[in-house]
Amino acid sequence: MGVSGKTLHDMVTGLADVTCDAVRDYTAFGVRGTRFGYHWPRTETVGLKQTLSEQAALVAERPDVFEVQFTAGGFGWVVVRLTDIDEGELAELVYEAWRLSAPPDLVQRHPFVPVGSVGDSPLRKDEGRHAEMRSYVPSELPDRARPS
Repeated sequence: MGVSGKTLHDMVTGLADVTCDAVRDYTAFGVRGTRFGYHWPRTETVGLKQTLSEQAALVAERPDVFEVQFTAGGFGWVVVRLTDIDEGELAELVYEAWRLSAPPDLVQRHPFVPVGSVGDSPLRKDEGRHAEMRSYVPSELPDRARPS
């Protein structure tokens, strides 16, 4: 269990129209001008935008992994300890944070596909990404693998 900063970065940059802005102590992630996450390498944590109900559920269920970061604009941000979460669960949370910030047309064109659910065909051989992480990038899925 546990996710590296590189794997997190690959997950985030595998999503459509993402920007990564490195600041002194962290990297901010956004989609079309709206922030959805922050990575702090020193503390091995990531802050992700979620719904208020999801924020409350995550923190109540596993306070050793999640903590309340803040609430703003009707959203609840959670801090996730990268050392205590598995890759599949983090991929879902990253996608949800992106989805809450991306325009609806972009979300519609890029639905979530769980890590490892597609098999071997959609994986790119370039960019040095982990195969299991590349498998959820919707733009790479063959038509037969796209969710209907």
